[in-house]
Amino acid sequence: MLTSGEPQGTIMPGIVVDHVTPDMEIFHEEIFGPAVTITRVNSEEEAIAAANDSAYGLAAAVFTRDAARGFQVARRIESGICHINAPTVHDEAQMPFGGVKDSGYGRFGGLAGIDAFTELRWISMQVEPRVYPF
Repeated sequence: MLTSGEPQGTIMPGIVVDHVTPDMEIFHEEIFGPAVTITRVNSEEEAIAAANDSAYGLAAAVFTRDAARGFQVARRIESGICHINAPTVHDEAQMPFGGVKDSGYGRFGGLAGIDAFTELRWISMQVEPRVYPF
């Protein structure tokens, strides 16, 4: 653990856990809290494989100097949201928010949220006799 601390009332300190490997339980958990894990890899392919080696897929982030390459990597990561050069914790009301795999079903936020939580229907009513050509 690189950082830790004691809670101060309801405030929990952020922690950073380094050298996390796939044999560790924390590698496979979806962490909600002030915590981050660091898994060291040797290549872009290994990084993508590590990111996708999870039952979860809410949000991901790719940090790079090459935006085009970052976009190519982001497309291969199995997540509902992937930010390039920005943290995973980023939400905008007009954007669809939601994950893949065990990180949820559907989307909320913006038009995608309306589509996910409503059912489109068509109801019509004939108020006068209709004339048919047969």
